[in-house]
Amino acid sequence: MWKTCAVKVAWLHVAPVKGLVIQERDHVMLGMNGVDEDRRFCLVDETGRLLNGKRFAPVATMSALFEPATDRLELRLDHDARVSGTVTVGEPIEVTIYGHQAPGHLVEGPWTTALSDRMGRTVRLVRLDGPGHGHDRAKKSAGATLLSLASLARMAEEAGVASVDPRRFRMLIGIDGATAHEEDGWIGKRVRVGDSVVVPGGNVGRCVVTTRLPGSVETDLDTLELLAGYRRDLPTSEPLAFGIWARVERAGRVALGDEITVIE
Repeated sequence: MWKTCAVKVAWLHVAPVKGLVIQERDHVMLGMNGVDEDRRFCLVDETGRLLNGKRFAPVATMSALFEPATDRLELRLDHDARVSGTVTVGEPIEVTIYGHQAPGHLVEGPWTTALSDRMGRTVRLVRLDGPGHGHDRAKKSAGATLLSLASLARMAEEAGVASVDPRRFRMLIGIDGATAHEEDGWIGKRVRVGDSVVVPGGNVGRCVVTTRLPGSVETDLDTLELLAGYRRDLPTSEPLAFGIWARVERAGRVALGDEITVIE
């Protein structure tokens, strides 16, 4: 039986290249492994080790636009410098992403030179072989993440600020109409989001990246101290939890304003 409610999709955020600036969408196709173009690429150093905002903060100042239908990718390295082209791949590579091995291929073309010149170190672009491989919880088949506006408002209240930018937390689906941290209670239940159905499997623990102003290397809000102050003693599946991750049970289209319904 469906339980009707006034809970709706507040935002849809993706990042074609893992760790780069979040992109907003008005709709996505949520597949069994997540959104196909989300975290489909990543950056690695000369040893093949993942470079993200946690390991190398300047990564978070760049943005990417990807057109899956044409395989065209544009990287915006700063206000003036861009590099773009059709993606072609070369040698295979395995990238370790938070405990799981993500298979991919190095991207050929102008990317390495442009990225390395911008970053002052060797940086290579990798196309991961399948959707979902770039997710932090891929080994748990976490195709979606969810966070409520009310939880952001609660953090803002704790911090004594007007608002907290949701892009800090890099969550796919925003929730409007829920109470603060209501999403924690959805773990283990089935939740309809637009045309899809997801099954939340656990909490999302937070790291230092969330303390930085989105799109910059500036630390402007101690999110970790705030979470430790009012959520440390809660029974969560990961420490300093804020938001939840979910497996996709039924694929489907999700758009801004779509209803979110917990299935009893």
